Amino acid sequence: MSKQLADLISAHGYWIVAIIVAVESMGIPAPGETALVTAAIFAGTTHRLDIVWVILAAAVGAIVGDNIGYMLGRRFGYALLLRYGKLVRIDEKRIKLGQYLFRRHGGKVVFFGRFIALLRIFAGPLAGALRMPYRRFLAANVLGALVWAGGTTFLVYSLGTLAEQWLQRFAWVGLAVAVVVGVLASRLMHHRIEQAVESHAAELAAKTPQPAPGDVPPAG
Repeated sequence: MSKQLADLISAHGYWIVAIIVAVESMGIPAPGETALVTAAIFAGTTHRLDIVWVILAAAVGAIVGDNIGYMLGRRFGYALLLRYGKLVRIDEKRIKLGQYLFRRHGGKVVFFGRFIALLRIFAGPLAGALRMPYRRFLAANVLGALVWAGGTTFLVYSLGTLAEQWLQRFAWVGLAVAVVVGVLASRLMHHRIEQAVESHAAELAAKTPQPAPGDVPPAG
């Protein structure tokens, strides 16, 4: 997959990054973060892509995809999640956990969800299905997309630029090491954020009364 993504990004540039990220953000499992990391490494080692445009492409894709996901979730709603959610590993337990989170901390879920693999895919549709106010959703969505795209890209790009310097001294060994370190550093950053959010979610779920079957509490 990484080789195919690298070939696509090399051939088509920014728009393929935006499309893959948008598809993932709509609620369709796709390698959005992998595409962003690959583009950042490509920009840092070859300089054939501009780092600012990589960030903008990923951010625009995330914003557009999340908004489409929000509208789909609002249109087709909670019943669709219950009926088909298991096909994409969304069971009733996770739906109820989402209810708790959106009810108390909808904006935080959308923002930090950009850094968590599962929530990055389903935050938009869940926000729509659980009737999160659109203005609040949009503000958190835009901010989260910009921070995610900018932070991830600059982290990996910096290591890619360092790889180019190593490449002049240590040939391909330096490049391989820098690419691996860049990917691992990105994963570690997102994993720590994911652990913090999941811990808070568990505490919130424990303190919140169980909703009645089929009840969808309003998102605040």
